[in-house]
Amino acid sequence: MTLTATKPTTQVETLAKLYLEGKPAEISDEVIAQLCDWLMTEFQQLPLNLQFSDYMRYSDAKEMFADVERGQLWVAADSYDSIIYPNPIYGFIFQGMHDYDHYLSDTDFSLEGEIAAYHFTAKRVPSLEIQKILYSEIVLRSAAYLYLGHAPVPKIVFP
Repeated sequence: MTLTATKPTTQVETLAKLYLEGKPAEISDEVIAQLCDWLMTEFQQLPLNLQFSDYMRYSDAKEMFADVERGQLWVAADSYDSIIYPNPIYGFIFQGMHDYDHYLSDTDFSLEGEIAAYHFTAKRVPSLEIQKILYSEIVLRSAAYLYLGHAPVPKIVFP
C-alpha cells in the first residue's frame, strides 16, 4: 500500500468549493416572498440610517462599528447583487441587516466572524428554507470571496 501526501484542505476552501461548484438552488416564489417580508420587518427595526454607495467599502469591522455607533451604515452596491431578490432594495436591506448583526454579535469579516454572524441571524428567521438561503449568502459566498480574493458570481446554493 502506497500512501500519497495530500495538501490539507482549509475550511475556507471546502466551503468556497461548495459555493463555486454548486448548482443554483431552485427557490419557490412563496419562500422568496417570505424572505422579503422578513427582511422588511428586520429593516423597520434597524436603528440606523443606511447609506447607499457605489464605492464605499469598510476596510474592517472596527471601521464599520464606528459608523454604526454614529447611527449610520454605508452599504456598497456591489455587496448585494444576488438575483434572488425581486427588487434590489431587498438586497440593500439584507446587507444592512447583516452588517448590523456583525456589530451586535461583535464579529469581524473573517470566515469565523461570518459563521458567527450567520448563527446570530439564523435564530430569528421564520423558516429552514430562509436559513439555507442565508447560509449560502453569508457563509458560503463569504468563503468563496475569501478563497478567490474577489466577489464570486452571485447565486444561492444548497449543498
